[in-house]
Amino acid sequence: MNDPLQVGLIGAGIGPSFSPALHEREAAALGISYRYRLWDLDVLGIAPEDIAKLLQRARDEGYRGLNITHPCKQLVIPHLDRLSPDAKAIGAVNTVVLDDTGMTGHNTDWQGFRAGFLEGLPDVACEHVVLLGAGGAGAAAAHALLSLGTPRLDVLDVDPGKADDLAAALTARFGNGRAMAGHPHDVAERLRSADGLVHATPTGMAAHPGLPLDARLLRPDLWVAEIVYMPMETELLRNARAVGARHLSGGRMVVHQAAEAMRLFTGLTPDASRMLRHLAELVSP
Repeated sequence: MNDPLQVGLIGAGIGPSFSPALHEREAAALGISYRYRLWDLDVLGIAPEDIAKLLQRARDEGYRGLNITHPCKQLVIPHLDRLSPDAKAIGAVNTVVLDDTGMTGHNTDWQGFRAGFLEGLPDVACEHVVLLGAGGAGAAAAHALLSLGTPRLDVLDVDPGKADDLAAALTARFGNGRAMAGHPHDVAERLRSADGLVHATPTGMAAHPGLPLDARLLRPDLWVAEIVYMPMETELLRNARAVGARHLSGGRMVVHQAAEAMRLFTGLTPDASRMLRHLAELVSP
């Protein structure tokens, strides 16, 4: 029997995850021997800034690919040999392919968000959207939204420099007036005229529980899209449901980005619909 193709997930505060089972079940359906491992920086005692150590370990152990999550999607870039056009444009990497030519960074998050958004919120208004979080996941969601034609995207982040940089990069790619920076202190004012909210901060993750904003700002006519997928149901989504707002979990995004990452790792095309069914089984009580 051939040795399994080895891939992994690098991030901090990963905790229990369905990612290995999601990847390995789809690989089995495709007839691939495939092993998916979690490398939690907190468990390993490695600082995010030292991600190069894990990249070298992956190369030494013959890994074919890595998924990258918070907080390493931008920190990983200087350690790679090259970037795909999407990763270079977005300025964030969530997938690394390792082969004889070196390490290539890709961004499948934006494709995952786009596909999940079109499936889960297919007919919502997107004239004005507020994005909370200008990190790697936020940059990918922003790229997807503006690619879909959103006229105005407000980019809010606790780090003013990150918000400014992302808004400037989006303006350079998509044109003046499409993206405006701000601080989360402004979220009440920005949401007042917004059609939707995209949440792309770590708040709500297992290691960062809580709400990213005052729940009283949610309303029935404001749709909410969540990036966090561990846990699948965050406090933000529970509050959105409670007020009758349309909402989207991070599950569809994670499935579609995982399917594209698997394609890059294996050269085969996973069945995203089958993976969504697998995900539903994995997260069911």
